[in-house]
Amino acid sequence: MKITAVKILHAGAGPRNYSFVKVETDEGLVGWSEYTEAVGNAGTTAAIDRLAELLVGADPLRISEADSLMYTRTVPAWSGIAAHARAALTNALLDIKGKAFGVPVADLFGGRLRDRIPLYWSHCGNARIRTPRIMQLPKLTTYEELSDLTAECRERGYKALKMNIFAHDGERFQTFAPGHGWSEGFPALNLDRETIQFAIRQIEAARKGAGDDFPLMLDLNYNFKLEGFLKILRALEPYDLEWAELDKYDPTSVALMRERTRVPIASGESLYGLAEYRPYFERAAMDVAVVDVIWNGYLQSANIATLADAYDTNVAPHNFYGPLADCISAQFAAATPNFRIMEYEVEDVPWRHDLVTHPPVVENGEMLVPNRPGWGTDINEAAVAAHPPV
Repeated sequence: MKITAVKILHAGAGPRNYSFVKVETDEGLVGWSEYTEAVGNAGTTAAIDRLAELLVGADPLRISEADSLMYTRTVPAWSGIAAHARAALTNALLDIKGKAFGVPVADLFGGRLRDRIPLYWSHCGNARIRTPRIMQLPKLTTYEELSDLTAECRERGYKALKMNIFAHDGERFQTFAPGHGWSEGFPALNLDRETIQFAIRQIEAARKGAGDDFPLMLDLNYNFKLEGFLKILRALEPYDLEWAELDKYDPTSVALMRERTRVPIASGESLYGLAEYRPYFERAAMDVAVVDVIWNGYLQSANIATLADAYDTNVAPHNFYGPLADCISAQFAAATPNFRIMEYEVEDVPWRHDLVTHPPVVENGEMLVPNRPGWGTDINEAAVAAHPPV
């Protein structure tokens, strides 16, 4: 079997695009994967096109060879966009291999340890604040409505929920993301007392709806310096968070946060490969290691999970993409012994699941791992064409 072509498809998904890689072979088998350019990594499509030139004519079943070749050709700039492109291509090759052998991808990595993947409702409230019209959702404007939303999360069976910090001007919620340059506070990233009060009131409203025993997570992203992270984590200690998620490229800083607060720390979503994760594990910086299977690729993610297990740490897939990424992350979660819980975007554009031939099945807050070969689904190319990229 030989690779004959690599193609890229984009579908509009409201404020962002979903992007898919299609790898074709001379025996008719097709492999799919998903990636994104919505996280400051514009140019990934061009990187995929360039790396694909190395793969045309190659055997798609020799995945480690292809992955090593792509790494070698990009080693001076191996992370970031190059890593995203490499991951997108190796993930598509894994889909082909699963289909060639007639097994799910998880079976290529020792087989499934679980058939149902517990999910947490990610970015809870974001769509209702930022894009309610596009998502055909009610607008979220009050803390009472936030309580109702978290109650809904519990009633629908999700195992936890995660929110970002929302500011409130007395009439409506506003995005708080100075670490992304989306709100005031960039680039100094100083924490003020008002933001602490926003976070506390938000957690109290969520607790009112979901209950004192329901796991709540707060994503602090890249929004503060070490000083600010420590201040807000200490302020949140009485509220029994399941974890605070945060991102810093300095493992020593993250280790200090974990050491100096009682709030569990989840981190790592922006890290690549064993080399970047290792110092965090060596410093015992994370309670939970967040691993992005779309950015790192399944091969590297499996290695990262094994390294995490050696340091007695569980992993949680970072998964805020489209429906194919759900299936990819679920295969990873199914075969990973030290799996914690999986991120899931509950509220999205109404046509989200039209984009795949077999949408993910969620029952009582758990995703059922499909038995079908590869990722368990293909891309519905007609549906993608019906929703042009924005």
